[in-house]
Amino acid sequence: MINNPYQKYQQASVQTASGPQLLLMLYDGAIRFVRLGIEGINKRNIELANNSLIKAQAIVHELIAGLNYDYPIAKDLLSLYEYFVHRLIQANIKKDVSIAEEVLNHLLELREAWGEAVKQPVSGL
Repeated sequence: MINNPYQKYQQASVQTASGPQLLLMLYDGAIRFVRLGIEGINKRNIELANNSLIKAQAIVHELIAGLNYDYPIAKDLLSLYEYFVHRLIQANIKKDVSIAEEVLNHLLELREAWGEAVKQPVSGL
């Protein structure tokens, strides 16, 4: 049972979010954990780096699980997400900030694109 009010709020936010909102939340989480991983590498805090980059990988796996293959873009996103997981593993093994920053930049671009797409009115329905 969750007693912390902030955790209750977070749980309620996730449970009541729409599909597009959940997608953006996943991107935000992945971005946050990649940044923490970079911070851990820079501070030579191996535990922070490792835990954060593993959490980022887990979120990317959630993005993969949420792909809708009714749309052709899903296959392209799958390739990208698999690449991100591979690169996050490499960043973690090598403790290489440049690899993590590469993934971070891609996630930021995708997050921005999806954020704009969510704002667009749905047509053709």
